[in-house]
Amino acid sequence: MKNLLIVSLSLLFSIQLASQNDAKSLRIVFIGNSITEGSWLENPKEEAAPIRMCEYLEKQDKIKSVKYANRGRSGATTVDFLPASETLFPKLVEETDKLIEEKTTLIFSMMLGTNDSAEKGPNGSPVSPVQYYTNMKVIIDELHALYPSAIFVIHNPIWYSPNTYNSSIYLKAGLNRLNSYHPMIDKLVADYAAKKPNLVFKGDTEAYAYFEANSEAEFTHENGNAGTFFLHPNKSGAIKLGEFWGKAIYNILFPQN
Repeated sequence: MKNLLIVSLSLLFSIQLASQNDAKSLRIVFIGNSITEGSWLENPKEEAAPIRMCEYLEKQDKIKSVKYANRGRSGATTVDFLPASETLFPKLVEETDKLIEEKTTLIFSMMLGTNDSAEKGPNGSPVSPVQYYTNMKVIIDELHALYPSAIFVIHNPIWYSPNTYNSSIYLKAGLNRLNSYHPMIDKLVADYAAKKPNLVFKGDTEAYAYFEANSEAEFTHENGNAGTFFLHPNKSGAIKLGEFWGKAIYNILFPQN
């Protein structure tokens, strides 16, 4: 009986040790716009979707620790993040350099396209689907050159109401353009998979439909030039968006059999 107990305890210790060895310490850099920044929330530094995503991941098995840098910026487009523009990219690199540590997994979590899709207003808009693909590739290639061990996760940009019109003009044409970016993300992921496997991954694809179906409850009600519109998730919406992102990233790191 004593020997059996010793064997059982040894087996349990081995399982726990293996689980600890499999656990990952994550360093996540978020690239996005005001939705990522959480600029419409009362306490962005506590309530934005990136914070909610990290909270979700910290509760999961096999995650040892999570640290992050939120480089979402209001009004940002893929054009603003291009290295050659020297606007948002230098600060992105500076913040990433502060975050990286040995024996950690560096992830760039990207959701761009909302402002690119606008008819008029944000820098470079409207951005065509082909140009969106090109811009995203340029950003990823430059970051990959700087951080060769990093992985990239691209989430589909989420739905906004077709009457969205604030200081920028989005409307139905903008929403249609936004939807045209989704296949470009699929193509980007597939093209990288063919040449550089395990570098670029498709992230969340479910939040778009969720927010479209739950717009009244999960978006801030904003007054615009074409009536009340839905563009920015509210406090509960940010929690949901963070969970969608978190689930996608966790499934990438630990694929379900």
